[in-house]
Amino acid sequence: MQDFAPTNVPAHVAIIMDGNGRWANARGLPRTMGHRKGVEAVRGAVKTAAELGIGYLTLFAFSSENWSRPEDEVSDLMGLLKAFIRRDLADLHRENVRIRVIGDRANLSGDILPLLIEAEETTIANTGITLVIAFNYGARDELARAMRRLGEEIAAGRLCPEDITADRITAVLDTAGIPDPDLILRTSGEERLSNFLLWQGAYSELLFVPELWPDFTRETFVAAIEKYASRERRFGGLLQRTLAVGS
Repeated sequence: MQDFAPTNVPAHVAIIMDGNGRWANARGLPRTMGHRKGVEAVRGAVKTAAELGIGYLTLFAFSSENWSRPEDEVSDLMGLLKAFIRRDLADLHRENVRIRVIGDRANLSGDILPLLIEAEETTIANTGITLVIAFNYGARDELARAMRRLGEEIAAGRLCPEDITADRITAVLDTAGIPDPDLILRTSGEERLSNFLLWQGAYSELLFVPELWPDFTRETFVAAIEKYASRERRFGGLLQRTLAVGS
């Protein structure tokens, strides 16, 4: 879109995709239909982000707490993830999208983990937008796993406690090498982070939109970026105003 210049657009947008179930319930449909419609919104969001020049798009696909949902719903979500990778991986690869997966990989079912690894390895050399899929992810779990890694380094004598800095912690998180999100966006009107990118989002701009995720369109995304561009970012210090869209 010619109305957007690189300085107008956040380098990294993270989205909590909320409202699939409510979208289906409002239409008298099974919750699974909401999740299926949500996959279509994912495809549109990735395309729009790439066109806007966003470098990283992180999508909260499945949290470490979602395993407590009804078994049939979890099974359907796993099926959708597998179908998305099998059906869309070739297209994403052709469009130069790089895929990263964050979250706890321990004890994942045998048919899920190989697909996640395949998606990463197939696209590792791509130089376009990086699509970060947060799967079996929870921020507190991520931090606990990171602290265990640092604790093991200390126990082995390779690290001193006084050497633990914010940068050192960042380097052992799942998102190592990925810039912190400039904007965290949540759909459905709910206004909470739900254990998502708590460390990385320390200075992120937060935006909560009323649209349910299946209704998240290009226009919704563009409007969100326009709102971000009007924000004043201070990072705990002096004012840093983002440039207005189209300026």
